[in-house]
Amino acid sequence: MRIAILGYGKMGKEIEAIAIERNHTISHKVSSGQPLSTLTETDIAIDFSLPELAKKHISYCLENQISIVSGTTGWLEHYDEMVSLCEAKNGSFIYASNFSLGVNLFFHLNKQLAALMRQQADYKVSIEETHHTEKKDAPSGTAISLANDIIDNSANSSWSLDQDAKDGVIPINALRIPDVKGRHTITYQSEVDRISIEHDAFNRKGFALGAVIAAEWLVQRKGVFTMNDVLNIG
Repeated sequence: MRIAILGYGKMGKEIEAIAIERNHTISHKVSSGQPLSTLTETDIAIDFSLPELAKKHISYCLENQISIVSGTTGWLEHYDEMVSLCEAKNGSFIYASNFSLGVNLFFHLNKQLAALMRQQADYKVSIEETHHTEKKDAPSGTAISLANDIIDNSANSSWSLDQDAKDGVIPINALRIPDVKGRHTITYQSEVDRISIEHDAFNRKGFALGAVIAAEWLVQRKGVFTMNDVLNIG
């Protein structure tokens, strides 16, 4: 499989190493801001660039019949537009806020716990996410996905970065600390006890491996998919 890497930073280099290890070819390495006009003779693109470039990269690939896997976060106000474009062009598109296989299992566990806690009004849910200081967006896309999944499976209606959020609003505490690859903790706390689940990433390899596995799965398919489809969960 010929893979174009859009966003050749730390994650891009991890994806390159994993892809080569899995016997794929890197057809293009596009650093953020470089033109996409030379993006030819490739089977699929994997985008880990910047929020302001994600829509442009995804649009270009869909317009030119290049399958696209996107792990860039912070651009989701355009997501529905990209879904419509993919459907109009009969393209292939996967977006995930986090491609780690472990995180996607954590997503599933989070939904189950939220549904279990729905009737337990004495417990207040909160989310804490910690990332390296170079991460541009806050809260993380993963934290937003976790919050939205709790909202879909509970009586909560929204999320907020305000730690004094009113009832029905999930507070998200976004921390930025050097050299933390990604830690997400869901906590349900009452006056008498606390229940927590946590995912802690040790390095970027898990994210890169998941993105390459998603690309391998997507390349022969048409449509808009998620990691639940790739992993056959949910």
